Amino acid sequence: MSHVEKEKKKLLNRLKRLKGQIEAIERAIEEDRECARVLQQATACRGALDGFIGEVIEDHIREHMLDPAAPQGDPRTQAAEELIEIVHAYIT
Repeated sequence: MSHVEKEKKKLLNRLKRLKGQIEAIERAIEEDRECARVLQQATACRGALDGFIGEVIEDHIREHMLDPAAPQGDPRTQAAEELIEIVHAYIT
């Protein structure tokens, strides 16, 4: 994942937030919080993980499928951009 180097700080920040969310779920369970509160935290955590996955997929598509030298309006570039939009819509 060497191409992730460009986005490393952003991805690591997302993971740190995710780690905090998981720790909050753990504390909620340890403190016998309401099921609804635990589920709310768990769904927020899942959303954060989905966002992380979406970012990594987008970075992968941009690095391995797009040609930076391609002319504007290139069909492959348009298809890759559409794929990125679909992935984000599906995951988030």
